[in-house]
Amino acid sequence: MLLCDIGNTSYHFLDGDTAFKEDTKSFEPSKITDKVYYISVNAAVSQKLQDLPNWVDLAAFVDRGQYYETMGIDRIVALYALRDAVVVDAGSAVTVDVVKEGAFCGGFIYPGIKAMQKSYENISPALAYSFNFECDLDIMPKNSQDAISYGYLKGFYLEVVSHRLPIILTGGDAVRFKQIFKDAKIDERLIFHAMKKIIKENEDRVC
Repeated sequence: MLLCDIGNTSYHFLDGDTAFKEDTKSFEPSKITDKVYYISVNAAVSQKLQDLPNWVDLAAFVDRGQYYETMGIDRIVALYALRDAVVVDAGSAVTVDVVKEGAFCGGFIYPGIKAMQKSYENISPALAYSFNFECDLDIMPKNSQDAISYGYLKGFYLEVVSHRLPIILTGGDAVRFKQIFKDAKIDERLIFHAMKKIIKENEDRVC
């Protein structure tokens, strides 16, 4: 089973137990002749895939009724297999979504690490620090790097833990956020697990 999660910059494939990525600007999806089950937040790629019958868009099999109209299919699918959780998807942007007793409670979008670091640097070169994910969020900082780190992380941390639900981290920077969410679980293949569940529940229509 070949699965693909398509974002703005890459095709993220899972082939059996092997994961790999291809660049959205250079990769030609018509090269693949096997059936591919995918989701996509990239409008240009989605348009291209409509002409390829072996690429099956799983978004067509997802009930979007409880989600808001502009919510990305990647965020929706990530919640699909969960009942009670806060999902933190730490990528170019950091998305946080809450599901309780199987119902979507809402979520928010936060700047990703690189974007936020760049914003400080744009204010002043003197603020061009990398974030210290080991800074103590219980103590007011007394140096510039920790002051910036605290400003980025403390409010974010408090909002996430306030829901008192299991925290699941996914995305490219999940390991870094694990440093502040000590009890969180990292699931780098959360979307793929959910995609498999969608396929299984719609086997007679999808396959």
